Amino acid sequence: MVLEQPGQPLRRHDVPTPEPGPGQVRLRVRACGVCRTDLHIVDGELTAPKLPLIPGHEIVGVVEQAGAGAARFRAGERVGVPWLGWTCGRCAFCRTGRENLCGQARFTGYNLDGGYADCVVADERFCVPIPAAYSDLQAAPLLCAGLIGYRALCLAGDAPRLGFYGFGAAAHILIQIARHQGREVFAFTRPGDGAAQAFARELGAAWAGDSDQPPPRPLDAVLIFAPVGALVPLALRAVDKGGTVICAGIHMSDVPAFPYRLLWEERVLRSVANLTRQDGEQFAALAAQVPLRMEVQPYPLADAQAALADLRAGRVRGAAVLVP
Repeated sequence: MVLEQPGQPLRRHDVPTPEPGPGQVRLRVRACGVCRTDLHIVDGELTAPKLPLIPGHEIVGVVEQAGAGAARFRAGERVGVPWLGWTCGRCAFCRTGRENLCGQARFTGYNLDGGYADCVVADERFCVPIPAAYSDLQAAPLLCAGLIGYRALCLAGDAPRLGFYGFGAAAHILIQIARHQGREVFAFTRPGDGAAQAFARELGAAWAGDSDQPPPRPLDAVLIFAPVGALVPLALRAVDKGGTVICAGIHMSDVPAFPYRLLWEERVLRSVANLTRQDGEQFAALAAQVPLRMEVQPYPLADAQAALADLRAGRVRGAAVLVP
């Protein structure tokens, strides 16, 4: 499924089977998650994608062929391909463990063709192992919603009382990890979204309500998954002194002006950018230990446009996943 121009529907195309270059592997795609970042690319909110583009960066596949020098994986081995697809390895960020900030980084399903297809090639260095306990459908959301959500959760430190603004694919995974760690989670959803609030309580939320409501108690940290800048002042009001607000999405609408008193008393406002391979290794190990239950809505690959529309309208419970 190919994006020819942002703002236009994806179109089905038959394209040549990609050949793996040096250090690459070709995967037969088994499943590919549909991420909100895909929406931002398709809708033109993230500018300058490669065009034409095959989107998708939550890819579960089986190794079919290795390019020259690629020896990390064997044929038939199942691996995952996440958002971060390549970095230079030479800049100051790469050399200090911050490859997520590399200025030359290339991203799967944005600068590189992704997994809305039956085959994909990927740099083997940036592929991640997938715990055997998870099926292809269950594993796909782990590769972005889970992985970048995990990076955001780490930035919250050991905060015992967490707020999640937006209860979609990432939040429904992260609440299970947070509860496993003994934390309290308060879920904020679109106003009036009783189904999402009930889902949050089903997964262990101590409280669930509308995003324009204050929590019943001050929070230690807030993770904002919804791409809505207007939530930032609300989240700052919700955290206690010294609390942290983390914007966990790659794109967000503009943050409105807010009074300095909301930031005062050593509150922290920060963002999450991409991920590192170390994040992938740590999260894969954690997912192998914590029995996560992913709520998944599968769609045939040819229905990618419908999956994006359902995600845009808030009709997806958990995560949408395409199946070739």
